Amino acid sequence: MSVSFPPGFLWGTATAAYQIEGAAREHGRTPSMWDTFSHTPGKIEHGHTGDIATDHVNRRSEDVRLMAYLGIGAYRFSVSWSRVQPTGRGPAVQRGLDFYRGLVDDLLDRGITPVLTLYHWDLPQDLESAGGWPRRETAYRFAEYARIVAEALGDRVKHWITLNEPWCSAFLGYGSGVHAPGQTNPVSALRAAHHLNLGHGLAVDALRGALPPRAQISVSLNLAAVRARTHAPADLDARRRIDALANRIFTGPMLSGAYPEDLFKDTARLTDWSFVHDGDPAAIRRPLDWLGVNYYTPTLVSAPKDPEADRRDGHPDSGHSPWPCADSVAFHQPPGEQTEMGWSVDPSGLYDVLMRYSREAPRLPLVVTENGAAYADKMAADGTVDDPDRISYLHGHLAAVHRALAEGADVRGYFLWSLLDNFEWAHGYTKRFGAVHVDYETQLRTPKASARWYARLASTGVLPDVRDVPALSDLPLA
Repeated sequence: MSVSFPPGFLWGTATAAYQIEGAAREHGRTPSMWDTFSHTPGKIEHGHTGDIATDHVNRRSEDVRLMAYLGIGAYRFSVSWSRVQPTGRGPAVQRGLDFYRGLVDDLLDRGITPVLTLYHWDLPQDLESAGGWPRRETAYRFAEYARIVAEALGDRVKHWITLNEPWCSAFLGYGSGVHAPGQTNPVSALRAAHHLNLGHGLAVDALRGALPPRAQISVSLNLAAVRARTHAPADLDARRRIDALANRIFTGPMLSGAYPEDLFKDTARLTDWSFVHDGDPAAIRRPLDWLGVNYYTPTLVSAPKDPEADRRDGHPDSGHSPWPCADSVAFHQPPGEQTEMGWSVDPSGLYDVLMRYSREAPRLPLVVTENGAAYADKMAADGTVDDPDRISYLHGHLAAVHRALAEGADVRGYFLWSLLDNFEWAHGYTKRFGAVHVDYETQLRTPKASARWYARLASTGVLPDVRDVPALSDLPLA
């Protein structure tokens, strides 16, 4: 029996500005905090930086032609804040905006729907030097930036995303220090989370004021499938604590207009949350047109004294723990297959997340805005790249999306992470998430087997068998 997705289901792929654009000093662009962080010795594997990345700024037309050739229906990209507004204040640099105008025009000319993310972690360094996301003022600067981009591109872009994975921005950037700006202060992480929430709400208002009524506005959250190791009360309480910090710290104010009370109690020894001003939760809660769900792997927790615990920090990318309640929770590596990142492969977690938010926000459509896996892909002597593990990963997770659809979840689309191999943050160029292989010395793009497999899915809406990998010449491509 074939697995078919609904007509009009949006098939896309996604990237982020700092991971692919390069051209770090072109168009008047100034450093973001990721430029500073990646140039700090010891922060990134092998000393890699995003100075060149996959040179997308200079290869934009080639990359759009590649998407069209693969039959991609939508492209989710992020705007580099410091390319548009170098200091995070004041007027825009038109040369920077012109790059995104050209990108959007190229996409529309090829029949590809642009989906624009305003912020994917690359805060202008000037704003970080002034205090970054732990400082309230940054939320207001973000709303101003959102208005600038909306006024420039709102006549052509219908789909807008405010933030990508604010959990990572707050807790990996200011808690564990493994992401820019590299701080390890749990109170700063909590302050950053709140001001990211506030920035989201203020940006939604700015977008609504600048965009035509047809525009659709969302946010992309890396919602965690948090599971307790056992049904023991202490393990269930550990799950509650992490669910509050991973999920409800964002969905509470964004969707319901209130932070969870247990979050305040769990972190009371660290802060009194006085940085949440009267009216902030209401300002954060703004109507959304859909909710973006990013999912890669589940989180398994227990009470802290569990002798079986084998993951001290609960996130494979972390140095210090990103969690303010780390001493009251132990983390475990789930059993079974792992990706090159060391992340457990478990599609049921995506199903669980989709069903949970279908229940909790029943009138809010969902879109999977990121899902994918890194594997040790190698180019064969004949110039092809076979990646059967990635195809298997995608097949399993897309089957989970279809199961959620069949059980009533209103899922409108799916975006594969990522279009291209790229700069994988603290891992530099050592991890490959792309459906398209990139030779970083020559910048040659080569569609992997997974790209061809995904192209068939996008063109037919029917989930292919994992062995059904067509040659490029066999696809009805643009």
